[in-house]
Amino acid sequence: MAAVAVCLSCHPEQSEGSHEQAIGVKVYYVYILTNRSWTLYTGVTNDLARRVWEHKNKWTKGFTSKYRIGKLIYFETFGDIRDAIAREKQIKGWTRAKKWALVQGANPTCRDLSEAWFQKGDASLRSA
Repeated sequence: MAAVAVCLSCHPEQSEGSHEQAIGVKVYYVYILTNRSWTLYTGVTNDLARRVWEHKNKWTKGFTSKYRIGKLIYFETFGDIRDAIAREKQIKGWTRAKKWALVQGANPTCRDLSEAWFQKGDASLRSA
């Protein structure tokens, strides 16, 4: 299945709780996060809102927690986990410049695409 790069401001239906998930079709995401220093992190998940929340709240120890990475600036959707994992590996192998070109092609202002998903001051996910 082909990857689809989606900007949530243009396609809010692609966020957590989307129609595809509601009808039982599996959706997998490759995503790129950043921080104030513009450090990039690429990951893969089957629940983008949950995973972004975990990064923002430093739920697990590791790279994103250490460097305070939690701003979602890019993601793609897939119907097959193998395709998503292959794409994640591909992006991880790219130069920083190529990753930035990908992000800026879909999100030129590098706005946090998840900014409306969570309540201010609330440590829980907002229900969709």
